Amino acid sequence: MTNLTSLLVANRGEIAVRVFRTARDLGLATVAVHSDPDADALHVRSADAAVRLPGATPADTYLRGDLVIKAALAAGADAVHPGYGFLSENADFARQVQDSGLTWIGPPPEAIEAMASKTRAKELMRAAGVPLLDPVDRATATPADLPLLLKAAAGGGGRGMRVVRDLDALGEALRAASAEAASAFGDGEVFAEPYVERGRHVEVQILADAHGTVWALGTRDCSLQRRHQKVIEEAPAPGLPDTLRESLHTAAVAAARAVSYRGAGTVEFLVTADGRPYFLEMNTRLQVEHPVTEAVFGLDLVALQLRVAEGEALPPAPPEPTGHAVEARLYAEDPAQDWRPQTGVLHTLHVPGAVRVDTGFTDGDTVGIHYDPMLAKVVAHAPTRAEAVRVLAHALAGARIHGLTTNRELLVRSLLHPQFATGQPDTGFYDRHLTALTEDTPDATTAAVAAALAAAAPAPGAPLAARIGGWRNLRSQPQTRRYTAAGTEHEVRYTTGTGTTRLVDHPGIVVLAAAPDRVTLEVDGIRRMFHVKHNGTEVYVDSALGSHTLTPVPRFPDPQDRTEPGSLLAPMPGTVVRVAEGLAPGSRVTAGQPLLWLEAMKMEHRILAPASGTLTALHAATGQQVEFGALLAVVQEEKPA
Repeated sequence: MTNLTSLLVANRGEIAVRVFRTARDLGLATVAVHSDPDADALHVRSADAAVRLPGATPADTYLRGDLVIKAALAAGADAVHPGYGFLSENADFARQVQDSGLTWIGPPPEAIEAMASKTRAKELMRAAGVPLLDPVDRATATPADLPLLLKAAAGGGGRGMRVVRDLDALGEALRAASAEAASAFGDGEVFAEPYVERGRHVEVQILADAHGTVWALGTRDCSLQRRHQKVIEEAPAPGLPDTLRESLHTAAVAAARAVSYRGAGTVEFLVTADGRPYFLEMNTRLQVEHPVTEAVFGLDLVALQLRVAEGEALPPAPPEPTGHAVEARLYAEDPAQDWRPQTGVLHTLHVPGAVRVDTGFTDGDTVGIHYDPMLAKVVAHAPTRAEAVRVLAHALAGARIHGLTTNRELLVRSLLHPQFATGQPDTGFYDRHLTALTEDTPDATTAAVAAALAAAAPAPGAPLAARIGGWRNLRSQPQTRRYTAAGTEHEVRYTTGTGTTRLVDHPGIVVLAAAPDRVTLEVDGIRRMFHVKHNGTEVYVDSALGSHTLTPVPRFPDPQDRTEPGSLLAPMPGTVVRVAEGLAPGSRVTAGQPLLWLEAMKMEHRILAPASGTLTALHAATGQQVEFGALLAVVQEEKPA
């Protein structure tokens, strides 16, 4: 038995905060590590002590195992928890931790090594009798093998993955997947397997001790994904026959025993539309979505990780599960703009209701360019799936998130979508429904106008100058304010008299009460409360009709408006990771052709030619860091004959 006293978390953000919370409950001292951009991050403020890792990028900081171990020893920690991502599945790092006399809160390095390569892991699973998809030889692939899924042999998180539906595109897809895998994991090995249309991503949480006990803690469905990264997860996976559920549990336990596993891990499967399961991979760490399993089983998986690492034995069987849990990942990104990540100050993050919120941010924190754009995980647990989904959707709809564009509205609409309600989601959900889920609703204009009035509304009966700025019209004329919201300009013209403020162009909207932070409107006969927050030049308005960010006209011009036609600007701060082969000034390009690949916040974004023509300028190079709005290239459009 080992008696731990102090724990360093070799990670950042939400997962570090979450591990520290349990460590404090168990009486352990806590140590954080941080990069320079994270010097005042929430995980640093949550720890008893913190050690700087000089630099900004993950490669210079959180991926430097030698610096992390040095920090643990300097701070007097006797154990290291890796969280997820970064070094969590690095067998060499796990060995170095142990060789330094520290306790590793994870599986044996040999188990990590065995499962680190998806190709080697599948060989082990085949020997253990776990069902597998047969690999496809890329060199001899035929149209009958399509569609194919290219996957990086190392790492995870959707990096190094490409779907190929045309053999002519296989070569370029291989190069792109290999380059991304090499950049993300230092290993460019890529393999191919059949791509299963409308498959379900189902996984089994396992927990094992050093005394031979292995728990299978139910199933999770993680099928709602964007770019092969999970968005909504739930436990248990709905709609699975008992026989399939038992076979998944059996296969997961067999996978764990095959590598003498210890600690928490997850065995992931692809379940076809006709109910056949196939092994995908084993994640030898804690998963992002572990809270749904904790909610259903009433367990603290981090506490169990620590106890197993100290040598405690698990009870022979886990507790019985109760109810249903659903988790949504709240990202700082714009789903309507190719999931473009967002950076900047998060002025407000408040999620109401009886939900669990795991986050690495508080009001006023900055979301930077170097790390994943996930702001929080929001989890609801209830006796039934329908109730859990309803609670989660209601909490997200009522959340106040100011300063950054997020996927909150997409999450709400996804949870309420008829296909999700049936309990049969699949990995192609967003491929089919994203456009409908991100387009404006029929009443979007009315909601935006009501929000604009709430932002400008004077109290009923107050002097006309009260809370009115910008324009001062004649008293006999309507008062006017103009705002932009989501790129659309809205003009608010209203009259104030006899104790009532009413919109001229929308007579169904009336101001009933107004205060600096709260306005009550009557919208088409229904009284509604609008919460108003002013921050600099922007006004944030939240209500049951939605959330709106309003900017008084004139607003700051977009960089795109100040450039010549054909200019390609960086859509976000990031690093140029690749330039199309042979691309140089004078090159002929075609509309939609990928010219550059930009990496930001752990995602890769293609910069496409806006039209067919000639590349007249190229200002980007591989490895170059660029700011938002930086000029990358210029394409002179070919004039029609």
